[in-house]
Amino acid sequence: MNGRRRRALLAAVTPMLEPGERVEVTSLVNLSTVSVRRTAAFGIASAIVSGGAVSVIPAPTPMYLAMTDRRLFVFRADPVFAKPAEHTMTIRREGLFRSEVRERFLNSSFVLSSPYSETSLKLVFPLIDRKARNQVAAALPLATA
Repeated sequence: MNGRRRRALLAAVTPMLEPGERVEVTSLVNLSTVSVRRTAAFGIASAIVSGGAVSVIPAPTPMYLAMTDRRLFVFRADPVFAKPAEHTMTIRREGLFRSEVRERFLNSSFVLSSPYSETSLKLVFPLIDRKARNQVAAALPLATA
């Protein structure tokens, strides 16, 4: 994450911090992925419907992640201006655990889960942000089988 994006994210997170809370990691992430098969099917279907004039491919919305020593903050990224557009969610780190890191060619991911919630959250990190991914993964305990 470049300096300008990091400063904009820190400016958005700072008013939300509790006394003594500090930001440990910032990163650009995706919270959900679209499978290659669904993407290809959607692109082919849009090309057929438009008579070959247009092909549309869905893309996940990029999000900003700021991890503090107590919580995870997620902001929707503004695609035009490199800054956080809106606060999406805050997750307490207490009780969170993660799956194994799954490495892919262009990205890597792991799933966050909590014993207090039935839903899980998949964090997908871009290839160039391995350092942030490793920091987040090291800070959260691995799920036991």
